[in-house]
Amino acid sequence: MKTRCFAIAWLLALSTCAFAADTVGMPPPDPIGMWLITFGIAFLIAEAALPNYGVIGLGGIVMFVIGAVILTNAQMPVPLMIGLGLISAVLLIFLLIRALKTRPRHTVSGDAGLLGSVTPVLSLQAGDTCHGWVHLQGERWQVSSAKPLQIGQRVRVVARKGLMLEVAATDAVSVGE
Repeated sequence: MKTRCFAIAWLLALSTCAFAADTVGMPPPDPIGMWLITFGIAFLIAEAALPNYGVIGLGGIVMFVIGAVILTNAQMPVPLMIGLGLISAVLLIFLLIRALKTRPRHTVSGDAGLLGSVTPVLSLQAGDTCHGWVHLQGERWQVSSAKPLQIGQRVRVVARKGLMLEVAATDAVSVGE
């Protein structure tokens, strides 16, 4: 593994020397523009790994475009700068939209997540059809009902008292309860 990394580093060093030898007749690019472009690209890469909803990515796009504008004196084509800036902006907008769609919009834990949930009855206690068990949010809950329950019947959670859920048949409970 170390020899592969060494070989890749060696090839990169040789290619950099070849690029440097090829640009002998050209004026050197402005180092500030090069640093801004480098940091802009690094910020865009960091945006994909950090959960900050576009703050770093927007800064990366701004740095990238300003660095490219600074390098216009070094014969960098203007359409290339505009195109790369637009591609970066579209990518950032796409990532923001995807991140906002995955954000939870409702409570999924605690009492607020349990109340109103609908689930089938798994089993009943022996000799008591008003008490049984359900599987809800990855856990097995003991339930009680005012009316007799049946295995497989869908019930809605109406209250929680300690570790016991009070349920009612889904056809007997209105959505507003």
